[in-house]
Amino acid sequence: MTDSNSSTPKITVERDGHVLLIGLNRTDKRNAADMDMLQQLALAYGELERDPELRAGFVFAHGDHFTGGLDLADIGPRIGADGLDMVPEGGINPWQVSGEKLTKPVVIAVQGTCLTLGIELLLASDIAVAADSTVFGQVEVSRGILPFGGATIRFPRQVGWSNAMRWILTGDSFDAAEAYRIGMVQEVVPHGEQYARGLELAHRVATQAPLAVQAALANANLAIRKGDAAAEAGLQPALVAVAQSKDARIGMEAFMTRTTAEFIGK
Repeated sequence: MTDSNSSTPKITVERDGHVLLIGLNRTDKRNAADMDMLQQLALAYGELERDPELRAGFVFAHGDHFTGGLDLADIGPRIGADGLDMVPEGGINPWQVSGEKLTKPVVIAVQGTCLTLGIELLLASDIAVAADSTVFGQVEVSRGILPFGGATIRFPRQVGWSNAMRWILTGDSFDAAEAYRIGMVQEVVPHGEQYARGLELAHRVATQAPLAVQAALANANLAIRKGDAAAEAGLQPALVAVAQSKDARIGMEAFMTRTTAEFIGK
């Protein structure tokens, strides 16, 4: 995944067992996202979704900073009458605000500067680790636009209305301790350790029964999108489906024999 002007990919993609490692790699611009980078990121998410061998994604950033947000010089002129079209064929919107939901879990690790779309990418992920160096900012209102990658939806839901509005409406920056206090990130680690800890968690997720993980994630998302009643109605059918899988038998056998289950995703 490279652009036409460089041999260096703006998004690195690497497989580590059942985990897809997705790295922001525009370090000379503090990983600020131009259109090419956004499209490459969407294609990486599409690869994660389609490949049955991949069980989890791990999103991180090369360099000292997660992202400086949008490269407005490149992105601004591309915002048309219908908004911003950034998902090529085969891709999935990484912020998942297009109605298409990723069915596999994503762990994310952030450090340094994490602005705007970086926070929104974190909020669209499932488990977040932050380095203690991280400085967050939902600064769109300071630039004359609004957050359009899901912060207006997920931020209040995850941390509470006033906690979210404190940062969305002021554009002020906040640190990793505050992100942890309000529940936006699940762990804070010393700078430099976020990658290893995030990858460890992604592999921990990937060792679990994939169909069960995806069913749990799907039901939780159903509750958010369609309400408790819809999720409750889906619980028993989901249970029947996963209970009939080979992995359920593998899990039960491992429980009975006190051994470690090696799931196959079937």
